[in-house]
Amino acid sequence: MNAFGTAKARLVYAALLRRGWSLRRQSGSHRVLEREGWPDYVFAFHDGDEIGPRMMSRVAKHTGLTPDDL
Repeated sequence: MNAFGTAKARLVYAALLRRGWSLRRQSGSHRVLEREGWPDYVFAFHDGDEIGPRMMSRVAKHTGLTPDDL
């Protein structure tokens, strides 16, 4: 079972920034985030997009995000 529900992209992006990720560069809706000790992550969602549980799990796998961070 998936621990994540759906979330708005702007809330997920804000949670990533709180966890220490920072914006490296942006091209349209594609934001390249960086954090020391982690490979760069491309966050490619519009702010109003709903991110479903499966995609949330993928984001968490690559960024270390937890359900408590939201």
